[in-house]
Amino acid sequence: MSQWLPITEIAKKVNRAELSAVDLVNQSLKTIEQHKEYDAIISVLHEPALKRAKLIDDQVKQGQSAGRLAGVPFIAKDNFLVFGSDTTAGSNMLRGFKAPYQATAINKLEAEGAICVAKANLDAFAHGTSTENSDFMVTKNPHDKTRVPGGSSGGSAASVVLDMVPFALGTDTGGSIRLPASFSGCVGFKPSYGLISRSGVVAMASSTDVIGPLTKTVDDTAIVLDVMAGKDPLDATTIDQPVNLIDKPVDLQKAKIAIIKEYFGDGVNQGVKQVLTEAIDKLRANGATISEVSLPSVDMALAIYYIICPAEVSSNLSRYDGLRYGFHEDPDSTANLEAGYKLNRGHGFGKEAKRRIMIGTYVLSSGYYDAYYLKAQQARTKLINDFNLAFSNYDFLLGPVSPSVAFKIGENVDDPLKMYLCDIMTVAANIVGNPSISLPVGLSDNLPVGLQVMSKHQKDEQLIGFAKKIEELIS
Repeated sequence: MSQWLPITEIAKKVNRAELSAVDLVNQSLKTIEQHKEYDAIISVLHEPALKRAKLIDDQVKQGQSAGRLAGVPFIAKDNFLVFGSDTTAGSNMLRGFKAPYQATAINKLEAEGAICVAKANLDAFAHGTSTENSDFMVTKNPHDKTRVPGGSSGGSAASVVLDMVPFALGTDTGGSIRLPASFSGCVGFKPSYGLISRSGVVAMASSTDVIGPLTKTVDDTAIVLDVMAGKDPLDATTIDQPVNLIDKPVDLQKAKIAIIKEYFGDGVNQGVKQVLTEAIDKLRANGATISEVSLPSVDMALAIYYIICPAEVSSNLSRYDGLRYGFHEDPDSTANLEAGYKLNRGHGFGKEAKRRIMIGTYVLSSGYYDAYYLKAQQARTKLINDFNLAFSNYDFLLGPVSPSVAFKIGENVDDPLKMYLCDIMTVAANIVGNPSISLPVGLSDNLPVGLQVMSKHQKDEQLIGFAKKIEELIS
């Protein structure tokens, strides 16, 4: 049982002066302190959070509304620029970096009264599926400290499941919200590409990066998304928010639903398959008609992703030279520019960042661009066409988030290919830009299992409505 009321209830009570924002922040800070051993948090915004909370309480005392998220504490993944603490992206390269401005998503949340209380741990520069690639600590799974929480938004997922806050923010480039949501046991939403501004968020792969919330319930997801969504002049990729994202009921008997055939093959753990099959059977028992659909190109999704993503990582990380900002090894290294670059980047970046930079530089280099990067983009178009065809016949596609439950800490750390395979069922949604959600639907070996549901691009409101129906039937 969560110690937090639903987000809309918290805000109502704060606006009526029935709850104090200061008390809510103190409650959050206390819980963060109680669960330090899980290593979910990089930094705590103690004074700034309490200062904002007092301002909100004073605003309410003066008879003013403090917003739709009044007094609600939240935690941001540490690749969001937030005033009041360092923004490290989990990397030594950005240790000590102070945000010169705030992310648009943070500004929108704060404008509605939400209060950022801490920054969550992540795989450095969001490169990973387990949060073991953080340069600072390894976050533990809330259900089993010997296991990973998923990544790269592992700290955000763990903080929600450990009841530190009602919601946390993550980023999802190839599954980095949905995978930790599945492994840790909460709701994780990857919106349509462009629905939420990425301004003020440290870039990983710009054509697949999205921002989304991790919450306890679909209702909480809906209100947070609704606040953050919309066009932003600081991010040219953003799209207009066409409709309100809240209260969009879906008629289960009229919904056209299909299981992705390729996602239920031999590689899926039997325990995971059983939990998902039971959840799908509950939908059928309540009137849903569920078919099976084949996506022939989906088997190429992981290969497409691990060519395009490193290419964009290589480009985005080229700005970190340690001269203008970031890790700086030797004050005298600027006397020899090349030596300075080698020192700063060699010591500032971790093993996984270097691996992705090297792969990305290789596939973009002369003589290999056509063979790898161009071919991957052509295959991406084929995958988009396959999904468009599927969504011309179906409203929602179902599958696992991951072929397994959370694995042991250290189990895959020396095998990059095995680690990359954890993304095999999540990367497609990022490549094609469609919204996707992970819903906790049961346990296998006492560890959470997430059901992944996808819908057509810019049909986020329908996906939320359908996810809410699933939540009602399975909880």
